[in-house]
Amino acid sequence: MELDDQLNRYFGTSDLASLAPRAIEAGIERILVEFGLEKDRNRRFAMWILLHILGAAPDLDVAFSEPEDREAARNAMDLFDKANRL
Repeated sequence: MELDDQLNRYFGTSDLASLAPRAIEAGIERILVEFGLEKDRNRRFAMWILLHILGAAPDLDVAFSEPEDREAARNAMDLFDKANRL
């Protein structure tokens, strides 16, 4: 899943800065609904990453049943934290 594809799917644009707060909230809600229904681990992970970037990701123990997925998510969070400190 490409980030631009995800943004266009859930928000109708890849430029989130152009959206009103309510449109962003509605897009996040769409992601959360699909996240709850998605069975494919890779797609779920990609959706969780987007939710994390947007500050709306579910807790790891709720989001992922597999320990490997939780560890991958922790690693991703660490990478984001390091990138934000640069």
